[in-house]
Amino acid sequence: MPLASSVIVPYVSSLRVYEPLAAFPEPERTHWARYARRPVLPTGQDELRAALADLLPTPPVAVPVHESGDAYVAEADGVVVVCPWRTRLRGWQALEELPEHYPPALLDAVLPPLVRRQASADYARWRERNPDARPWIRTSVWQVPVRWFVLFGDEEREFAGADGEQAARLRYRTPMVQARRRVARGLRTLRQQEGEGREGPLVTGLVDVGRWLEEFHPRSLVELDYGGLTHVLDETQLAEDRSAADVAEGIGALRAGDAEGAAAAYERLAERWRAVRHRQFAN
Repeated sequence: MPLASSVIVPYVSSLRVYEPLAAFPEPERTHWARYARRPVLPTGQDELRAALADLLPTPPVAVPVHESGDAYVAEADGVVVVCPWRTRLRGWQALEELPEHYPPALLDAVLPPLVRRQASADYARWRERNPDARPWIRTSVWQVPVRWFVLFGDEEREFAGADGEQAARLRYRTPMVQARRRVARGLRTLRQQEGEGREGPLVTGLVDVGRWLEEFHPRSLVELDYGGLTHVLDETQLAEDRSAADVAEGIGALRAGDAEGAAAAYERLAERWRAVRHRQFAN
């Protein structure tokens, strides 16, 4: 059930994979089949509130003690598809990445070293028993990584303006087979442009996303959700945001040998997201 709170937890975008029930082994398949029939299901804001609530106790809970039994549910071509939250697994993985993003003093203040060491030891033991586990969700703060847009076409863009208490929403959804095809085509074009053995960050990131997608059922649904970023951008900006189209246009221009066209598409994209990142440091 959604948490009883009107507090908005903003600024996180998500890339999600929804798998058909047939992709899950029993008894998990039965659990998700029953779960999907619930009349009310939690939202992305509920997921983030629950995660932040664990940081309030003293000492803070770095990673949930138990794995979440919640998921996002959708329908693809008449088939129920499910995206498990797996907040415990994602918490462990995020904990490993924190030193890359925060100075030691700040990290120690929020999550003391003893708490982090215990969580890392728990993850190592769990990983031995679950070597093939992977998350269904990837998140990013204050931006949507450019490589995520490669997976989608502008025709798959879904925008809904604010309606009463409901905030504006912007997302993309595409079949897994289409997402994989776009990753492959994008990689071919970018590698030809950069030259053999000179892979830049976009290629490296796209390779990583492609490998992640290969872990899932071929009949899955892939979703890019702007999530809390819709509280950073006003409705006019969201309505005019065609980032996936800009990325597709830029890659198409590179494929055609049009360097000026590719540069123009990239500049539109960069300018849009530069404005968002500036707000991160406004206060």
